[in-house]
This record gives sequence, structure tokens and C-alpha cells, in this order.
Amino acid sequence: MSEVQNSETQAPSAEGIKLNGLFAFKEGMATVYNEKGESIPVTVLRYETWKVSQIKTQEKDGYTAVQLAAVPKKSKNASGAETAHLKAAGFEAGAKYVKELRTDALPDGLKLGDALSIDTLAKGDVVKITSTSKGRGFQGSVRRWNFAGGPATHGSKFHRKPGSSGNRTWPGRVMPGKKFPGHWGDETITVKNVVVVDVIASEGVVLVKGPVPGSKNTLVKLVKG
Repeated sequence: MSEVQNSETQAPSAEGIKLNGLFAFKEGMATVYNEKGESIPVTVLRYETWKVSQIKTQEKDGYTAVQLAAVPKKSKNASGAETAHLKAAGFEAGAKYVKELRTDALPDGLKLGDALSIDTLAKGDVVKITSTSKGRGFQGSVRRWNFAGGPATHGSKFHRKPGSSGNRTWPGRVMPGKKFPGHWGDETITVKNVVVVDVIASEGVVLVKGPVPGSKNTLVKLVKG
């Protein structure tokens, strides 16, 4: 996702519409200090300009939402369908990211091509964050589930194996949800009650308290509580 940073990306703007949330890209973690001099661990989120690409209504689509698009594609990488769909939003070709935010009510005067303001969020807001955790591939039980493992010495043949997994004659099967080796990470994670520490509109930066799932440049969804 490092392709987000390119010359085609437009500078974020504090002007535009306000919804019940926005999308941003994770940069990393830092430390800031409040008025009392207390250190606060924060995750730095980079905001790109998102434009309204479709307006969904209860009458037409069965629910109310605003579809948003960001980061223009090169024309050679865009299909004819997405080029036609996003033309009204101001994209010459397609967009690398197309997402939507559900809302109870649409803003007055909302139209295609409107930019989503970074001022949708403000210092002190409490949001629900959703992003994709780091993918760590296939892992054993010890690393994936923090199993203790067996003895390391005295002729032990049991070190990092999962151990017994079955039952007796009845029910004679492995119960659903048993913790086994397998794919770890690369999952959609939601963290609730996250506080927005600061919004720096001039730099397109949102600071939220604590860690956020995912690696650098992971797309993060922030929705007001």
C-alpha cells in the first residue's frame, strides 16, 4: 500500500462536507504531551482527500450511505466501468480506494465530487476504529495462541506441539473452536472507544490515542461512537 504516496495524490483539505466518520492511512506511532506534561502514546493517521462518488438512499438502495473514493489510478490500470463510474466525482480514471460510510441522514446539498473534510473529526471525539491486522502467515500453537509448550530437557519429546486435541469415544471428534496451528493475522479488527487526541488539518494528520491494528499505510476506518 506504499503506492498511496505519489504525485497524483491531492493535498487534503479542511473544507468540504462532514459525515459521521472518515478514512485515513496509518503512518506509525509517536508520543505527544498534554497540558499537564503527561505523555500520551498516539497513532499517526495520514488523511488523503476523499471525494463523494455515489450517494445511496433508502428509496433506491435500501439503506443510506455515502460512497467515497481516493487516490487516482493511472488510466492504464483502470477499467472502463470504474472510469465511467468515478468520472462525475472528478477522477479521470479510476481510484485505488472506494469505500462507503453509512449514515442516518445525508448532509444538505450533498453532490457528487464533494470532498470530505478532515474536520469531520475533532479533538476529544470518541471513535470506533476498523482496520486489517498484520498478516503473520502460518504459525504454530505456541506463537499463535501463547501455549506454554513442553519441557525443553530430560528427554522430553514434547516441545512446541499442540498436544492432545480429541475427546474420548464420545463425542469422538474435535470440538469447534479448538486452538490449532494456522493462519495468524490479516483479519478485520475493530477497536471501540478510541479518543481522538488531535486533528492537524493543515498537515492532514489525525492523532488517536493508543495503538491501531495494521502496518504502515493500512487503511483505517474511523466512525464516531
